[in-house]
Amino acid sequence: MEKKIHSYESDDITVEFDSKRCIHSAECVKNLPSVFNPDNKPWITPEEASTEKVKEVVHHCPTGALHYKDDEEELPARENTITIVPDGPLYLRGDIEIQNAEGETLLEDTRVAVCRCGASENKPLCDDTHKDVDFEAPASFDKAKLHPTKDGDPSQSKLIVKLMDNGPILLEGTYRVHSIANEAVNSSKNVALCRCGQSSGKPFCDGTHKDVDFEG
Repeated sequence: MEKKIHSYESDDITVEFDSKRCIHSAECVKNLPSVFNPDNKPWITPEEASTEKVKEVVHHCPTGALHYKDDEEELPARENTITIVPDGPLYLRGDIEIQNAEGETLLEDTRVAVCRCGASENKPLCDDTHKDVDFEAPASFDKAKLHPTKDGDPSQSKLIVKLMDNGPILLEGTYRVHSIANEAVNSSKNVALCRCGQSSGKPFCDGTHKDVDFEG
């Protein structure tokens, strides 16, 4: 995972922007254009709004490209959530830890966008390549594969995202899956999610990565 971080400071807060993780969802520009304006140089001017407002808008960034530094550490969302973006990535939010297949920690964060088209050059993170390759995947999912439960509390555990070599993502923890096509489902099932982009049962893995010689 590559990083390219730029810092923008005011007297009260520093906003950090990782351009390698930005996929131009433009949540910051839409919600606080006085601070986040790509037509200006510098394009982030945190002194133009209150510290609390800047923090609020940074929290809207779904990819984790934006973070802030001040006297308070950003806390993860109360629930671990996975939002399926149609024809796009998975937005993960909560207490997230990305690990390699050996269980070594690669990234800990509160917000990430995970590639599911298989073509990102910054795997496992999304870099917007899904638009260039015309990736198509519905937001719907087979909730029976998640073993939905009313007992699982998405706020009770860390969400482990384990990357299998040249294979899927293995989820460990309790989480809630959202999409525009299904009602939200709570689950604590350890499922395998496709990241080669070619599973017939997206977002779940069906073993196709072996047939297409996926590398990641």
